[in-house]
Amino acid sequence: MATFRFPRRPALTVVPGVRQTSAPQRASRSDDEILAGLRRGDDGIAADLYWRVKPVVDRTVRRLLGRLDTDGEDIVQVALVQLIESLPSYRGECPLDAWVSAVSANVVYKHIRRRRLERNIFVDTLLDEDLIEACQINAPTVTAQFRDALRRISGHLAAMNADRAWAFVLHDVCGYSLEEVSHICRISAVAAQSRLVRGRRELHGRVADDATLTGIFDRGDL
Repeated sequence: MATFRFPRRPALTVVPGVRQTSAPQRASRSDDEILAGLRRGDDGIAADLYWRVKPVVDRTVRRLLGRLDTDGEDIVQVALVQLIESLPSYRGECPLDAWVSAVSANVVYKHIRRRRLERNIFVDTLLDEDLIEACQINAPTVTAQFRDALRRISGHLAAMNADRAWAFVLHDVCGYSLEEVSHICRISAVAAQSRLVRGRRELHGRVADDATLTGIFDRGDL
């Protein structure tokens, strides 16, 4: 497998075959053409791969690590390198976007596990604007209550066993399948399911004991 150099800042760094502009670029080849070129060791395919996977990596890192985390840019670069190193294992059993997202999430997960678990990690993940928009909450009062509830839930997640908390967040919040969770966490599917079940049970118990949260739910404010 050839070694490719990804740009750190594509608008400022010269990339072979990429015209430097401030606007986002798109890959000029299809997924099949990009993957075939990579497996042939075609150096000229690096730019197409970069523009194809970079948006997916950015979204995944931003979603799991938070928009303002100072490590975000470095983690994106690590994920891009990891994608190249992992390509021989990709057989097309799932869509390319799903595979890129799972590999990137594994990089974020390992990074978070190496550093001290921070409460704001779960705050940023649960308060992601795309998640709130997906819930179709528009009224300002309800939105404020929803954000407050998510902050309280993130606090409970931070106080839980980290492995169980992440299984819950990856599966129930971010929408990864159990198979993807097992890949991200480098554990068996059975272990992933066990962590998820126990995580759900623990979180539900904590929420049930939180008078503020139960009050919000009982009033039907959300």
